[in-house]
Amino acid sequence: MTSLLLFALLAADLPHVVLETTMGEIEVELESAKAPGTVANFLRYVQDGRYDGGRFHRTVRMDNQPDNVIKIEVIQGGPRPGTENFPSIPLERTTVTGLKHTNGVISMARFQPDSAAGDFFFCIGDQPELDFGGKRNPDGQGFAAFGRVVRGMEVVKKIQMAPYEKQRLTPPIEIRKARLK
Repeated sequence: MTSLLLFALLAADLPHVVLETTMGEIEVELESAKAPGTVANFLRYVQDGRYDGGRFHRTVRMDNQPDNVIKIEVIQGGPRPGTENFPSIPLERTTVTGLKHTNGVISMARFQPDSAAGDFFFCIGDQPELDFGGKRNPDGQGFAAFGRVVRGMEVVKKIQMAPYEKQRLTPPIEIRKARLK
């Protein structure tokens, strides 16, 4: 993506992206003013076609995390298998952005601060333990929320309830295309 195109996308107050999946469409509104780095990263994957042929591969439900004291409910997706990730991005903490992990929020997956790349997740229900200071991640830094579902939350819930083994969706749910609206 050219930097001029990226600048134009970020200048749009709340850009929208549609994820066309085998279970239906999910439309998200991105908070480019509050989480500019995270939104730019996500849009880079969209514009480069790296989510086309991607998949939702993980469902975290109350009944499939027996060893976790702090339980969450999310579905996780990412780029097309075999696709190389762009370099990791700095973590935009919820204390800085003001965005919280509420029902329908989209956020970047990570292992440690500043390690997010292409995987993202949707919250099902409010998930305050994923915000800065939350206890789901031992470092307490939280995750980078950067938008919310505006259409297709029923698809998110349908994906969450799909068959799984040890949180891995079996089979994964394909992202046929990710596009700007």
